[in-house]
Amino acid sequence: MQTNFRPEQLDDPQVATSEKIIRTCVHCGFCTATCPTYLLLGDELDSPRGRIYLMKEMLEAGGPPSPKTVKHVDRCLSCLSCATTCPSGVDYMHLVDHARAHIEQHHVRPWPERLLRGLLAWLLPNRAAFRLALRAAQVGRPLRGLLPGRLKTMAQMAPARLPPPDPAEKPQVFEAQGPRRMRVAMLAGCAQPVLAPQINAAAIRLLTRLGVEVVVADGSGCCGALPHHMGKTERSHALAAANIAAWTREIEGEGLDAIIVTASGCGTSVKDYGVLFQQSPEWAGKAARVAGLAKDVSEVLEALGPIEAAAPRPLKVAYHSACSLQHGQKIGHVPKTLLQSAGFAVAEPMEAHICCGSAGTYNLLQPELAGRLRERKVGNLEATAPDVIAAGNIGCLTQIAGGARVPVVHTVELLDWASGGPEPAALRRN
Repeated sequence: MQTNFRPEQLDDPQVATSEKIIRTCVHCGFCTATCPTYLLLGDELDSPRGRIYLMKEMLEAGGPPSPKTVKHVDRCLSCLSCATTCPSGVDYMHLVDHARAHIEQHHVRPWPERLLRGLLAWLLPNRAAFRLALRAAQVGRPLRGLLPGRLKTMAQMAPARLPPPDPAEKPQVFEAQGPRRMRVAMLAGCAQPVLAPQINAAAIRLLTRLGVEVVVADGSGCCGALPHHMGKTERSHALAAANIAAWTREIEGEGLDAIIVTASGCGTSVKDYGVLFQQSPEWAGKAARVAGLAKDVSEVLEALGPIEAAAPRPLKVAYHSACSLQHGQKIGHVPKTLLQSAGFAVAEPMEAHICCGSAGTYNLLQPELAGRLRERKVGNLEATAPDVIAAGNIGCLTQIAGGARVPVVHTVELLDWASGGPEPAALRRN
């Protein structure tokens, strides 16, 4: 794609990088076949190719973007299915991240929108505040039908039951059972420990059973992905820097073989820390080292070898491959192979490459489109007649559970159960 940036614009490293990405696009249109919003809306401007045109014009012009550009960039899920499909290797992720940061800096949204986005960027990464907000939502649950627009959607998504805090979210060391094979740090996270603390607990039980020492590092927390995808780079960089500092202390202390993430959306972000801080002399080296150690929990479990089932679990599992895992981290077969090796029958639904509509805060900011994608995803998953649905990302689990009639659990919960851990709570309730 031809570009018309001025030489002084290209002195900005971020603009120069985006210009190279844009020029990689050859207008082929393969991306339109796998883009969820184009699939729903049929609008060229709601396809990756169309958005690249809009972002190109916006960045070339500089200054405030047009309302049309903001609307169509906001509708992008950042699912990265287009990046998997693209034969030219267009780095769409970093281009749309730059565009969102530009919009955040140069576009004045209506005050209710600014308030909502600011609230989400502050609230979700803050475990204590998020837990308090969900408890308040539970108290007001009977009145949620009276709330307007997206506030109603947010209230409806609040869980009816909120689990108590799990001790695993506090800084500590979980010793390996038997000879130590690895020493890893685990991202405690932000929303996941509040909504589903059993996920990290299951991962810790399983890993320690396999001879892995697990560290929850003091000072680590939210990965920064949620504010990052809203263009709030200052907030996201601060959260990422806290993690980098915490894990660097562990690396330089007793050492780490890996940094494990159990939420694939967070994993995609942590693996990108090296790019995020590449222009920072203070942080570039540390960030690149941390990014190089980052692994999805399934990658580490694969490296540790087959998981021996303690007892047969004759369940059919519909596996949902989170976009951040299959497109963001390019991890496809590993979780399915692990489930099969643990004795589960695994079914993969039609349209496995299409997003469920969660996409971080997307289901809160674009509830109508997110709802349509959820219906489509749940329909395809339940068409396999499963006993349970499994996925590797908390956003997907929450989104799908809101429409599914069968239990929805994290992959690592099933693997822990198969190898001697407790039955997942969702299965017990069912």
